[in-house]
Amino acid sequence: MTGPARSAEPSLWRDRRFCRFWAGHSVSQFGDRITELALPLIAVGALDATANEVAWLTALIWTPNLLAMVLGAWVDHRARKRRLMILADLVRAAVLLSLPAAYLLDAVTLGQLYVVALLTGAAGVLFNTAYPPFFVRLVPRASYVDANSKLSAARSASFVAGPAIGGPLVQVLTAPVAIVVDALTFLVSAVLISRVPVAEPPAAATAEPSLLRRARDGLAFVVRHPVLRAGLGCAATVNFFTFVAGSGLFVLYASRSLGLSAGVIGIAFGIGATGALLGAVLAPRISLRFGVGRSISLGAVLFPAPLAIAAAADGPLWLRAGALAAAQFLSGFGVMLFDVNLNSLQAAVIPDGMRSRVAGAYSTINYGIRPVGAVVGGLLATLVGLRATLLVAAVGGALSLLWLLPSPIPRIRSLAPENAPDNATDNATDNATDNAEGGAPDNAEGGTDDADAGSRPVAP
Repeated sequence: MTGPARSAEPSLWRDRRFCRFWAGHSVSQFGDRITELALPLIAVGALDATANEVAWLTALIWTPNLLAMVLGAWVDHRARKRRLMILADLVRAAVLLSLPAAYLLDAVTLGQLYVVALLTGAAGVLFNTAYPPFFVRLVPRASYVDANSKLSAARSASFVAGPAIGGPLVQVLTAPVAIVVDALTFLVSAVLISRVPVAEPPAAATAEPSLLRRARDGLAFVVRHPVLRAGLGCAATVNFFTFVAGSGLFVLYASRSLGLSAGVIGIAFGIGATGALLGAVLAPRISLRFGVGRSISLGAVLFPAPLAIAAAADGPLWLRAGALAAAQFLSGFGVMLFDVNLNSLQAAVIPDGMRSRVAGAYSTINYGIRPVGAVVGGLLATLVGLRATLLVAAVGGALSLLWLLPSPIPRIRSLAPENAPDNATDNATDNATDNAEGGAPDNAEGGTDDADAGSRPVAP
């Protein structure tokens, strides 16, 4: 994985299958931005929720990831991953539609918000564990970084347009009604994914280890692999601290501490999100110039550090909103630099036949730490205030770089298959595969996210 890389692969924009998946992903990402504003605003505005209650709302969205390791082991042995992704989209649409239905009956409660958060989070875990094998059968290896860049760019664009439109939409139509939009986008995503044919291998006909054994094998592979272990430690640390200042708490801070309206918050988030769009678009060029590993390292710091800018915001309205937008811009650029390259690196090093297992084990720790961070954030906000909580998140998140420095990751320049991997990484991969699979040969399947990301597989 060292040395320069140039890809002669044709443009993914000419691949109808990828374009359909990209379109479904893009539409649903747009809807998600509305819900990310609407759910905490329902809690804060309609139900007068406290900081701790809002933090629990964020925590419950990510809590199902604690079972991702077992679910990933189950998904790995299902033949039709695409059907599971479609099912996950349909479940999320149905669950979200329960909110406007309850709103029409004047029956929205904090308990219902918690149930919606929990169920949509569970469906998201199903989608994300089924996604890695689907991804590598949809995209050629040489196009991993390009594909992740395009998918991340779409997500970033949703952060530009979604909040800018979603904020005023929530303000005019009310938050429960605005959530209908997100439910419809999941339906669109399900339809488009159903029209993306991929060659999926049949389920294994031979006797297999138990579900718990397969789940343990996935975790063992991650722990023993020097690249995955360092990447997971870094991602989990940065996720813990960024969720200390999670989206719900951040909206609460912008609303109560900075005194910004829903419309102004949405516009500030939208302007700031252009940084994520720029980061996603430039990530392939930056990784080509400086290397995949160095790009990951830079993103690990640039993602959380700008929270300090938001914590320092004060003065007139334009300055408070501007500081919020600046923090979002820099953080967005950093997370895309981190996500695009780390997602691609993970897809390149995980052996075929273990992708959902490894993704599940990775998600259990990486995403499972997020609700813990959200709960800690709520407690910190109650004890020391919202501004101090943001500063803790900024400093702690930047220290995630310490996981990467002693690992092989900073030395990895490209993912090109013709470049020989460095011996330490190669030997560790072989040993971990032998231990996790009992020495069985690879059996041709495929890849991984963090996804951030959120309910879609974009951020590790």
